[in-house]
Amino acid sequence: MQQQQQQRRMLTAALLALVFILAAVSTTEAGKKEKPEKKAKKSDCGEWQWSVCVPTSGDCGLGTREGTRTGAECKQTTKTQKCKIPCNWKKQFGAECKYQFQAWGECDLNTALKTRTGNLKRALHNADCQKTVTISKPCGKLTKPKPQGKFCLVKAA
Repeated sequence: MQQQQQQRRMLTAALLALVFILAAVSTTEAGKKEKPEKKAKKSDCGEWQWSVCVPTSGDCGLGTREGTRTGAECKQTTKTQKCKIPCNWKKQFGAECKYQFQAWGECDLNTALKTRTGNLKRALHNADCQKTVTISKPCGKLTKPKPQGKFCLVKAA
């Protein structure tokens, strides 16, 4: 009888050892099957800073904006993105009011806008129009010196 108990103990120990080994193997296999995620490479690249949208032609419609960022290890420090300026400024003055506009003025660096004035040329359908109107739009790309070598320009806030 003692021999049977000893055999049961050995069998139980062997089963426990087998379960332990199977658990260890399955954990190891699971670890091999799962690909470790690539560690995010620490980058010294700054956040993208975007210019205002500048229409391709005219005062509104499709245009572009320029993005820049700093960092010696950045693969890309400038890029251009498409954008759109709504053509609703005319609603402000009424579609029946026709104006003769002057050339655009210089860029106001504080507001990043340039303006121009329009004088009433014709009022259709007896519309009540302002004699003079002023409109503004984004200045566009400002020329920036290109970084040379490993030196980067840092935009002050």
